[in-house]
Amino acid sequence: MKAVYGWLAEASTEQKRTLVAASLGWMLDSMDVMLYAFVLGEVQRGMHLSAAASGAMMSATLIAAAAGGIGFGWIADRFGRVRALTLSVLIYSLATALCGLTQTALQLVTCRLVLGLGMGGEWASGAALVAETWPARHRGKALAVVQSSWAVGYALGAAVAALVMPRFGWRVVFFAGIAPALIAFLVLRGIREPEEWQRQRAPRPPVALLFRGQLGRSMATCATMNAATLFAWWGLFTWVPPFLSLSSSEGGRGLSIVDTSLWTIVMQAGTFLGYVIFGYIADRFSRKFTYIGYLVAAAVMVPLFAFVRSANALLILGPLVGFFGTGYFSGFSVISSELFPTDLRGSAMGFAYNIGRVASAAAPYVVGKVSESAGLSFALSITSAAFLLAALIAMGLPSPAMETTDECRTA
Repeated sequence: MKAVYGWLAEASTEQKRTLVAASLGWMLDSMDVMLYAFVLGEVQRGMHLSAAASGAMMSATLIAAAAGGIGFGWIADRFGRVRALTLSVLIYSLATALCGLTQTALQLVTCRLVLGLGMGGEWASGAALVAETWPARHRGKALAVVQSSWAVGYALGAAVAALVMPRFGWRVVFFAGIAPALIAFLVLRGIREPEEWQRQRAPRPPVALLFRGQLGRSMATCATMNAATLFAWWGLFTWVPPFLSLSSSEGGRGLSIVDTSLWTIVMQAGTFLGYVIFGYIADRFSRKFTYIGYLVAAAVMVPLFAFVRSANALLILGPLVGFFGTGYFSGFSVISSELFPTDLRGSAMGFAYNIGRVASAAAPYVVGKVSESAGLSFALSITSAAFLLAALIAMGLPSPAMETTDECRTA
């Protein structure tokens, strides 16, 4: 047990607090964003939207998230990781609650755009905060814990939808999104900016350096491989809840809203383990090849999940899809944090992660559009190609950078 939890026991109070703050922010970010996926079917019917149009709602959120991530990355570098994290949580939580008050598709997409700005900013600032607070030997595990909270938030969103929507309707589901605003004040108060960031406060080098030389090559690799993985993830997981709940005539598997939530929660249990176990493997062996291995396994698992008919088989395959099809994000956090210097890390991580969201924004729309002619099972399976493309791009990552020490990172 000491080998599993010893790294947490030896952590300082400040390290634990930053880990909790970033994890809660990411968990509730996941819950707020994915609430839409759980009410998507009802929104479609209530607002008389096509599958492509309802998918485009999520696409709009992802485009806004790209802008938010890049902008908040700069804010995190200029004004501090904690300030940027707090502001982003407040924005996405308030915007989620406002979704429940919308009466038209235009009003809803406007709220989703604002939500996306906060959603994009949370990851860049939270990941940079943890990366700069934890030592290299435990950084993979710490960032894996942060990433694993996405699975908790996704499952929490499923539980909220199952408990609230049958009784009160889809609008009330969104009101749960106000919770992160309260938690932001309670948890983030009093957390100090990382010493590493404070030492590098001035003068700040120009952001343009991220697009030249070795940093430019690292940025190109990180941004393109993440674009491919985000296309795969959002294309797949935006449509998993509708895939489970829609009738067979609509291309789904005909589960009730309660069963859909239960199957989703079980899938997220696999996702949680995928995140956490990635951190242990990556800290022990290679970040790069662990990352690639997850992507290849995901490409194999997705078609199996999409075409199986048995509800019990879905229950078995779901956690495996979650394990490999999401767990690799722990790798992106640690890989990108170690490739870029402290004084540009927030901007670099914000750009590398969120420029991928621009490409991935098309995924919910594409899957929805393809499903209208080829069926939802085939549409979900096209995400396998994106997983394989990401694995090929990741082969170009500089392996030594994955194992860098704290001294090298701050040199």
